[in-house]
Amino acid sequence: MAKLRDLHRRVVIESVFPEVDAGRFPAKSPLGDPVEVTADVFADGHETVACVLRHRRTSTRGWSEEPMESLGNDRWTATFTPDQLGVWEFEIEGWVDHFATWVAGIEKKFDAGLDVAVELSAGQHLVEQAASRAKGKASKDLTTLAARLGDSSVTQEERVTLATAEEAIALVGSYPDRSRATRSETRWPVVVDREKAVFSTWYELFPRSWSKKDGEHGTFADVEARLDYVAGMGFDVLYLPPIHPIGTTKRKGPNNALVAGEGDPGVPWAIGSELGGHTELEPQLGTIEDFRSLRDAAEARGIELAMDIAFQCSPDHPWVTEHPEWFRHRADGTIQYAENPPKKYEDIYPLDFETGDPEGLWRALKGIFDHWIGEGIRIFRVDNPHTKAFGFWEWLIGEIRDEHPDVVLLAEAFTRPAVMRRLAKVGFNQSYTYFAWRNTPHELVQYMHDLEEIAHYFRPAFWPNTPDILTETLQTGGRAAFIARYVLAATLAPVCGIYGPAYELMESKPVRPGSEEYLHSEKYQLRSWDLDREDSLAPVIAQVNRARNGHPALQRLDRPIFHPTDNDLLLCYSKRRRDDVVLVVVSTDPHHTQSGWVNLDLAGLGMSPDQGFMVHDLLTDRRYMWNGPGNFVRLDPDGIPAHLFAVRPNARTEEGFDYFV
Repeated sequence: MAKLRDLHRRVVIESVFPEVDAGRFPAKSPLGDPVEVTADVFADGHETVACVLRHRRTSTRGWSEEPMESLGNDRWTATFTPDQLGVWEFEIEGWVDHFATWVAGIEKKFDAGLDVAVELSAGQHLVEQAASRAKGKASKDLTTLAARLGDSSVTQEERVTLATAEEAIALVGSYPDRSRATRSETRWPVVVDREKAVFSTWYELFPRSWSKKDGEHGTFADVEARLDYVAGMGFDVLYLPPIHPIGTTKRKGPNNALVAGEGDPGVPWAIGSELGGHTELEPQLGTIEDFRSLRDAAEARGIELAMDIAFQCSPDHPWVTEHPEWFRHRADGTIQYAENPPKKYEDIYPLDFETGDPEGLWRALKGIFDHWIGEGIRIFRVDNPHTKAFGFWEWLIGEIRDEHPDVVLLAEAFTRPAVMRRLAKVGFNQSYTYFAWRNTPHELVQYMHDLEEIAHYFRPAFWPNTPDILTETLQTGGRAAFIARYVLAATLAPVCGIYGPAYELMESKPVRPGSEEYLHSEKYQLRSWDLDREDSLAPVIAQVNRARNGHPALQRLDRPIFHPTDNDLLLCYSKRRRDDVVLVVVSTDPHHTQSGWVNLDLAGLGMSPDQGFMVHDLLTDRRYMWNGPGNFVRLDPDGIPAHLFAVRPNARTEEGFDYFV
């Protein structure tokens, strides 16, 4: 019901974007990128409206304003560019622009040959009011303008021309009457993140398998000695699964055997022993000094360490005896272990978020983050966040963001879409996705369209494999599948990653038919990896990552343009950011050569229909001269089953090409 104070507010503000649940949760934006705001702003009748975008960082008091521009049909837009990390907010204010309305009316009447003496008098009054709101020179200029509009010795034509000139409209519009303006009741929040939250390339490894001696437990020092290998492939985030003490009670053996043998290292996610819990290190990996040395050596190579946060405990974790109330108990009084029937994970106790001591539990869990943030870690992959309370995450992430707005959190939540979206809403910067199971061109196109709808708050991370996920495509597709899937992950999403060296060494054997678990998984045992194998995909991955790092078009989740092909097994798409254009063609058939014609949307590539252009394949270093929308491609699974083209519209023929098409 309208309130009396609102009776004179005629402007309506609707359909504001970006917004998440009507402002309940923040949208997301990278630091330094413009935030584009759009809204429907209109009034009753035929009045002209004006509006501004007001914005600020929530920790500041004053507002900055940007005039909004009309997009037509009552849609308006403006941008602001955050210059600090943290939470920002914006609102919109709109009002009836009486002078602009007057200008439109007098022009129509004068063009129709009508006498406009009365209208000129009304205009004079509006300008005088603007002069009273202005100061200094602007007030004097407006007073002069008002006097000339009221000067009957000047022809009506001259006065109409003067009043409707762009300079006059701009001058009067700078001092509007906003006393009856409508200000949006909602202030829409926007979380501003650092670049790594938006664009990063992850490499996951188990340090314990990185010893150069077969069968010997690897250390932080072993990983540090091989950092150049990771850096050489172009990864800028090195993600370590849990590195804490591992429990011995109900420890699992190789291939998830229920009984561990002597010397079996156990599952890193079974956190806690008599040596401590989540803030301690597994002694076989090294000391805190070794960890810090690895962190610093990685940073020197442009790599950030990311740690795993798994809020669960082994039966040997100190919390089990110190805080049994933090765990769910069965009817017989024993603590409930994790299970996913028929599977039993007796080496892991989940935490109970319905505990009678929620404050104690929540603060203890925050203390884990605080500890590792204190050790210089700013990126965390969070294990199974969907099995913990949403309210807990909203509180925790808000606390962390207030203290450390540069922290980046990746949600490992392969669960229902609504749950994944909710985790993004409550604050996770990135999220795992269903990419691993989207294989055909149709599936990939549809999935990218689905992600586009929520891209203002949900940042997808594309991982073709993880220690838990060995898809059928990778099990059966061979080298071509591994190459194609990484090209897709790295070019469709600005955040991507692989679990290595299993990926570059094309590990493809499941523990059993129909399973996505690896045979001899590192989750349960030590492995030895020959990083120098001649068939390693490391050089190809390095080429792809060089393209990611060198092309801004691949560094944002801007909508790709999908270009039609006459072969249903070929996927063709382009991404464009300002003058940088990348065109990708991938064969989704890892077993047979596929060829066909692509029909390019040249306007989407920023080119005219008759314009010749060069495409430079960044994977093979070959250059092709193309002309027009129709162009032929042929992809062989025995070679590189993808083209990753940099498009160069202004290339000269004398530069040299491999082929002309």
